[in-house]
Amino acid sequence: MRTGQYVRQATGYKAFIPSPLPPDPPVQMNAELTHLLSDADRALGRLDGIATILPNPNLFVAMYVRQEAVLSSQIEGTQSTLEDVLQFEIDAKGRELPKDVEEVVNYVRAMNHGLARLKDLPLSLRLIREIHAELLKGVRVAHRTPGEFRRSQNWIGQANCTLETATFVPPPIHEMQPALDNLEKFLHNPASLPVLIHCGLAHAQFETIHPFLDGNGRVGRLLITFLLCQRGVLQRPLLYLSYYLKHHRTEYYDRLMAIRNDGDWEGWLKFFVRGVDEVSREATETARTILNLREEHRRTIATNLGGSANGMQLLDILLEQPIVTIRMVEQALKCVYVTASKLVDQFVGLGLLREITGFQRNRRYRYEPYLALFEPQGRIEKGEAGEKVQITDAEGGPGDSGAG
Repeated sequence: MRTGQYVRQATGYKAFIPSPLPPDPPVQMNAELTHLLSDADRALGRLDGIATILPNPNLFVAMYVRQEAVLSSQIEGTQSTLEDVLQFEIDAKGRELPKDVEEVVNYVRAMNHGLARLKDLPLSLRLIREIHAELLKGVRVAHRTPGEFRRSQNWIGQANCTLETATFVPPPIHEMQPALDNLEKFLHNPASLPVLIHCGLAHAQFETIHPFLDGNGRVGRLLITFLLCQRGVLQRPLLYLSYYLKHHRTEYYDRLMAIRNDGDWEGWLKFFVRGVDEVSREATETARTILNLREEHRRTIATNLGGSANGMQLLDILLEQPIVTIRMVEQALKCVYVTASKLVDQFVGLGLLREITGFQRNRRYRYEPYLALFEPQGRIEKGEAGEKVQITDAEGGPGDSGAG
C-alpha cells in the first residue's frame, strides 16, 4: 500500500494502481542513503562547476546531448551509434544508415525542445506531451499517438505475452489520469525533498504510470535531466545517466519492480543516487579531458600552422560537429573551397582529422581524438537480444523494451 496496489480488473487481469507522491510513510533517510546523497550532490556540483570554465559550453553540450540520446535509445533496442547520428546530421539520405537513427535524432530534438521550453513553461503534463510528440515525430512508431496519453491498456512482459501473463500492467485509463495529476503536482511541489530524491521518485512514478503507448522509458529519462535543470542543479545537460542505466539494465528494471511489489523506495533511490554520483564523476573527468585536448590541439595548430585563425576556428567547429566535409568547412569559415581543402589536409597531416570514406569525392573526415572520448560508452552491447523485454498495447503491437 505504500507504493500502490494490484487491483483485479473486470476482465480478470491485475493492474497496478500507484499511491500518490510523496511516499507515506516518508523515505527513510538512513546513514547509507544520506552518505550516497552527499557524495552525489558534491559530484553534481563539480560537474556543473566545470561547465563555467569551458571556453564555449554549448559546443561541448551538443556532444553530451547526442551521447545521452544514443544510450537512452539503445536501452530500448535501437542499434544506432554516435557516428550514425553525426553522419545523419550531415546527410539524412546520402548514406546507408540504420533505420532507427531517426529515433535517436528525435531524442536530441526532444531534449533541446524541452530545455528551451523550460525557460517559459514549468515541467508539466503539457510539456511532457510536447516532448513525446517530438520524440515520435515521423519514426516507425509514429502511429502510436505522438503527444497524446494512451487511451488503451498497455503492459510489460516477454514478447507475445498477454495481459494475463504480463510481468507488469500499468494503471488502466480511469486510474491513469488521477495518477498523472498527482505526479504533476509533485513535480511542482517536491515537498522539501532533496533534489535527487525528488528526481528519483518522479522518474520511477512516471515509469509505473506508463502513460504512453511508446516512448515511456525515453521520456522518463528525459524528465531526470529536465528536473535537474529546472531546479538549478545543472545549468546545462551534462549528465548522461543512461550510460549507467544501460550498463546496469537488469538491476534498473528489478529496482523499479521492487518499488511496485515490495514498496522498496529506498533500494531504488540508493541505486539511482549511486548512478548520479558515478556518472557525474565520469562526465567531469571527460570534460577536463576535453579541455586538455583542446589546449593541446591549439598548441599544435599554433606551432605547425603559425597560429592560423582559420585553424583555431575549425578546431572549435569540430568540438560541436566532429564529422565534416570540405564543403561544410568552406561554409563555416566563409572561405573559398581551395582554402578549406588545404586546411583539412593540414589537419589530416597533424593527426587531428581522418578521412573515413575512401572516396575521391564527397569525402568525410572525423575528429578522431575527440570522438574517441565518447565512443567507448556508445558501443552496442552484444548478447542481450534474447533477454529483451517488450511492452505491448491492447492491440498486441510491440513497444519499448524493459521499463520502456
